[in-house]
Amino acid sequence: MPSSTKSPLQIAGYNILPLSLPPLPSLRTATHYLYLAPHQPKLPTSTASRSLFLVNVPFDATEIHIKHLLSAQIGLPAGRIEDVQFEGQSRKGSSADEALSTKHKQDRKSKKRKRGSDGGRLGDVEGVALPSTWDRDLQTNGLTAVVLFVDRASMEAALKAAKAIRKERIEPVWGEGVEGKVPALGSARYLNHHKLTYPNTSQLLESVNNYMTKFAAKEASQVRLAAKQRQEADEDGFITVTRGGRTNPARQEAAQEQAEKQREKQKGLEDFYRFQSREKRKERAGELVRKFEEDKERVRKMKERRGRFRPFRIHEPWVHTQALTLTAKLPKRRLGGTTAMTNNAAEEDQFICCSADTTQNVV
Repeated sequence: MPSSTKSPLQIAGYNILPLSLPPLPSLRTATHYLYLAPHQPKLPTSTASRSLFLVNVPFDATEIHIKHLLSAQIGLPAGRIEDVQFEGQSRKGSSADEALSTKHKQDRKSKKRKRGSDGGRLGDVEGVALPSTWDRDLQTNGLTAVVLFVDRASMEAALKAAKAIRKERIEPVWGEGVEGKVPALGSARYLNHHKLTYPNTSQLLESVNNYMTKFAAKEASQVRLAAKQRQEADEDGFITVTRGGRTNPARQEAAQEQAEKQREKQKGLEDFYRFQSREKRKERAGELVRKFEEDKERVRKMKERRGRFRPFRIHEPWVHTQALTLTAKLPKRRLGGTTAMTNNAAEEDQFICCSADTTQNVV
C-alpha cells in the first residue's frame, strides 16, 4: 500500500519501515513504525554479524509474522531466516540465544537472588513444562526482537530491501498472507484458553511423569557430586563440608600433596605484605640476640675452665705405683740436711700429676 505521509528514512541510525495495520470496525487505518538496524550487542557474539535488530515490534507479532514480513512482503525468497528471538523470551538450545537483546540480559542479571533463598531446593528442570493454557503469546507493545539469518549476506539483503520499499513509499500490510497460519485473536482466543485450562488426564499425566523423571535424575546427580566433594580435596588442600558427612575418610596423601602445591605457589610471596617483612626482621633480630647470649655463656665457661686448679688425686693403684717408681728414679741433692728435687724433677713431677689427671679423666 503506498504511503501518503512523509516521514524520515532513518532516525538515530535505525531504518524506519512503516507498516499498515489491517482496518478494524472501530479504526479505519493506522500506521505502525518498525525500526531496523544491524545487531550490535555490547558483548559481541558469534551470531551478531548475521542478526537484525528490530525495535517497536507489534504486540501480536509472532515468528511467522516476522519471517513473512522480511521475506515475501519485501520481495525476498523465504527460508533465509533461521530464528526469531523476542525480548523476554528464552529458548533452550536455540542458536538465537546468543543474539538476545543486551538490555534483556542486563535486566535478568540485575534481579539478584537473596543468599540462601533457595532453601536447598533444586532449580527448574530443563526441557519439562506443564501444558500451556494459551495458543499463542502476545508481546508487550514497543518491545524488541532479534532476527537471526542464515548468513550475513541475507541480513544485508533484507535491510537493503526494507530501505528500497521505504524509498518507494510502500507500506506492507501487517499480517497479510498469514491468515490461518496463526491462532486467531478476539473471542476465539479466550474460548481456546478456557479449553486448554483443563487438559485431558493422559496429557497431564505424561507431563508430570516427564517432570518427575528428570527431577529424580537431577537430584541423583547432585547427590553424587556432593559425595565426590566430600572425598576429594580442592586446590588449596581443603575438604568441602557438605550435608550427610563423609562416608569414607579422605585420602591424607592427596590433601598433603595439595598443601605442598599451595606452599610452592606461595613461595615467592613471603615478603609481599608489609607485616610479613616486619615479622621477618623481628625473627632475625631475636635469632641474633639468642646466638649472642649463647656465645657469652660459652666464653664464660671457657674462662672458668682455664683458671681452675685441678689437684692430683690418684684413684687407681697402678697409677700410684708408676708415680712412686718415677719419683724414685729422679736425682736428689742434699741442702742443709734435707733432700730436694731438681728443677727437672719438679717438672717431671708436674708431668706425672698432669698424666694422672688425664688418666683419671679418661677412666
